[in-house]
Amino acid sequence: VQLQASGGGLVQAGGSLRLSCVASGDRFRDSAVGWYRQAPGMPREWVASRVLGGATNYADSVKGRFAISRDNAKNTAYLEMNNLKPEDTAVYYCRLFKCDTWGQGTQVTVSS
Repeated sequence: VQLQASGGGLVQAGGSLRLSCVASGDRFRDSAVGWYRQAPGMPREWVASRVLGGATNYADSVKGRFAISRDNAKNTAYLEMNNLKPEDTAVYYCRLFKCDTWGQGTQVTVSS
C-alpha cells in the first residue's frame, strides 16, 4: 500500500483547505485512517482519525474546525480544514493504521 497526500498550500487565517490522501492497493477499506501533522522543530502530532465504523476523533486544537472523512469507492481519505489559524501551519501526513503506512506529507501554511 502507498499513500499520496495532496491539497496543501498557502492560505490566510480564517481560510479553508481540503487535504486528500489516495491509497493504492486494496487495504484501504479494511483500515482506520488518520491525519497527523508536524510543525518545524516539533514532534509529529495526531490530528484526527476515523475508524471503520465511522466514529471520528479529533485533537482538541482542531475540534470543531476540522473534519475527517473517507470515500472507500475512491480509496481516499479527506481532511476538511476550516477557520485555519497560523498555528495550524505544518506538514500534514495521512496514515493507514492497519498496515502502519504513511503518506509523504503535504505542506499547509497559514498566514496571519
